[in-house]
Amino acid sequence: MNKALLIKLAILAVISVLICIVLAQIGGLVYERQQRQREATQSVEQSLAGPQALAGPALVRACKETWTYISDKKEITDSRDFWLTATPSQLQINGGLSPEERRRGLFKVNTYAAQLNIDARWDTLASLTPKAEHANGRLSCDDPVVVAALSDARGIRTAELKRDGVVLAVSPGTPHPSLRGSLHARLPEQRLDQPLTVTLKLNLVGSQRFGVVPAAGSTQVTLQSSWRHPSFTGQFLPIEHQIGVSGFTARWAVSSLASSAAADLVSGGALPDLSERFSPYRIDAPQATPNRKGLDVLAVELIDPVNPYVMSDRAIKYGLMFIALTFVTVGLTELLTGRRVHPVQYLLVGLALSLFFLLLLSLSEHLPFLVAYLIAAGAAAAVLTQYAAAMLGGWLRGLAFGGGIALLYGALYVLLSREQTALVIGAVLLFAVLAAVMTLTRKLDWYGMGSAVPKGE
Repeated sequence: MNKALLIKLAILAVISVLICIVLAQIGGLVYERQQRQREATQSVEQSLAGPQALAGPALVRACKETWTYISDKKEITDSRDFWLTATPSQLQINGGLSPEERRRGLFKVNTYAAQLNIDARWDTLASLTPKAEHANGRLSCDDPVVVAALSDARGIRTAELKRDGVVLAVSPGTPHPSLRGSLHARLPEQRLDQPLTVTLKLNLVGSQRFGVVPAAGSTQVTLQSSWRHPSFTGQFLPIEHQIGVSGFTARWAVSSLASSAAADLVSGGALPDLSERFSPYRIDAPQATPNRKGLDVLAVELIDPVNPYVMSDRAIKYGLMFIALTFVTVGLTELLTGRRVHPVQYLLVGLALSLFFLLLLSLSEHLPFLVAYLIAAGAAAAVLTQYAAAMLGGWLRGLAFGGGIALLYGALYVLLSREQTALVIGAVLLFAVLAAVMTLTRKLDWYGMGSAVPKGE
């Protein structure tokens, strides 16, 4: 093989490395913009409320046991404080999520206002009856308290709590140490040998995600919203759901046989973490479900169907393959036509293809992703068409080259929009390109390339 050809291939390898550096820099910019979006989300959450997880209603009761014992012939009095907790036998939640869009500069944050009707029934309150641990222990307990715990109590707008149809006085917070950020109401003169029914009408706001802890013997949850792009997460998916142009409706049914949430709540388990670092839609998401260390949760997220930063990041990952295919096309044209192409021209073509991704990122922050993609692809294809006309010696060749670039952009968009089938589409595309290269070069005299550039058939 001719020494000059080897030198040119080495130069093209260096150019490819430079293009990879450019793509890496653009990828870093995508990550930086997503960080800015995350900061905007945190700003909205700090001013409004964060993702909400609801646990309860549940009943808690503060008790104290006092006993005496003899030590060194002296009578000593000791005591212990403890809590009793009773979760409902049946919990039914019906509600709606009204989406509200908030903005911080260029960045949009999905928030919601939730209207919840909650019915909780206890068939027995025997678990609120204290038992002494010492033979001479004396027990004293406060009135039972009904509590509902939220991830961010700042989001509570209104709350109306009733016991058997009688309105109760609702107060913020709870005395229970593990149920902070809650609301509660005391149940004076509550008999423990009778069943209890509590209803709670709760209006709250939150950001992006809403979840319910199934802390009951049987939990039934029905949610509806005008948001058309929900993502169901958590440990339990809906048993029924409908998603259409008018929004979604979903229904969950969870038994205590399937979830330990009720027992974990009694033992002081923490609310699940629904914060963004556990979202599956981040580029660097560490896991795809909410924090498993907390209580079990069933959750829904109001997602954007097309996240420009995720799409741009995925596009850049295909960038090197995209540019390599273009270089192969230029190289084949050079081999088959005898038209020499300077390495600087390869570099300029590669830079034009790389800047497409930067143009796509910047436009998608202001326009719908498809519109931004069409503008960026059209601009890049137009520039490359007129440049290829001069580089390859004629408008016919330039138009053919530009048409090939347009097809590659179309294939790239299909890869981006068909995430589940992207692998098979990409594999078929690469196989088709390889087959085309083999067909076009089947008559080339590779040994004779050093002395003359052969014409194609």
